[in-house]
Amino acid sequence: MLNEPFTVTIEVVPPEGPDPAKVLAALESVARLPFFGFSVASNPVAKPRMSAMALCAMIQQRTMKPAILHLTTRDHNRLSLQGELWGARAMGIETVLVATGDFVALKDRGHTTTVRDADIYSLVGMAREAGLHTGVVFDSHPESDGLNRAADHLKRKVDAGAQFAVTQPLYDEAGADEIAGATRDIGIPVIMGILPLRTPRHAEFLHTRVAGIAVPELLRQRMHDAADPVAEGAANAREMLAAARHRFAGACIMPPFDHYEVMFHIL
Repeated sequence: MLNEPFTVTIEVVPPEGPDPAKVLAALESVARLPFFGFSVASNPVAKPRMSAMALCAMIQQRTMKPAILHLTTRDHNRLSLQGELWGARAMGIETVLVATGDFVALKDRGHTTTVRDADIYSLVGMAREAGLHTGVVFDSHPESDGLNRAADHLKRKVDAGAQFAVTQPLYDEAGADEIAGATRDIGIPVIMGILPLRTPRHAEFLHTRVAGIAVPELLRQRMHDAADPVAEGAANAREMLAAARHRFAGACIMPPFDHYEVMFHIL
């Protein structure tokens, strides 16, 4: 995957339901922009979405750009994980991002179970054995000052065979410096997450309700004061992309709510 001096990917959330036409058209429209490929989420926030594997294959065929498959221990037992990894190789997918997956909401646990038949370290090893370039997630848990613990966790993933890591979204240079410093001696490339803000409410929600994301107060105020919050969010994303170029091996940009058109204002 990391065959460029600075690798940029775009995260994709698969659609609800069986029709990929809208998302594929949106991705095709941005495919000419200067970035490496797409990174396809798997049932984010523990809600059902189209198969990430199927969408990866369609994206690669439609855009001629690589697609990175997300795979979680939450949704599969060991048999299914192995099948997914082999299936990815068979369909021309070369890179996988493995994670434990978001927690199932309490209200959904009556009809949705968490599997986790294998832990994240086992899944990293399985992915490497399947011949896939294997990445992991780095969550610094800013809401609980968990940076040191997260760095130790990442080292264990590297020992298991992880070849790159993707951070949670960052929103200022101070946060980027902190993460870059904590991961400097990890020994693998680190990709910085960038999630463009849309509205003041979006910024407040991410800061207060989403674990692993901290939106600085100054930026939240900028969003409240902005005449055009969408443009302000895109401007911050451009700032963070520039910051990433001096600190990390790449950036994973995560357009919110299927607004892939924001990529024209960022790249």
